[in-house]
Amino acid sequence: MEHAETAGNKIIFSVWFGLLGLTVLELVLAYRDLPLETMLSILMVLSVIKAAMIIAYFMHLRYERASLFVTLIPSLVFVLIMMTVIFADSSRLAHMRSLIQ
Repeated sequence: MEHAETAGNKIIFSVWFGLLGLTVLELVLAYRDLPLETMLSILMVLSVIKAAMIIAYFMHLRYERASLFVTLIPSLVFVLIMMTVIFADSSRLAHMRSLIQ
């Protein structure tokens, strides 16, 4: 039993230090003089990786059944599509407001 707890703690600490390293990398990139699109693309990819690690290990979804995964992925796709639709309208309205003023 002790061996299993030690292996579990080793994984948790490895993931924690991985997340810490990714956070430091994000901070370094934030202060670099990179083009805005490049920096935001890199930061978004790193954030998705961090979110996946948190969901998998700290929310214990790595050990769940595949049916949960199959349920969550379509929901995620739906939310991303809806965000894309709404963000397009919000940026259009912001542009229109700047023309009026």
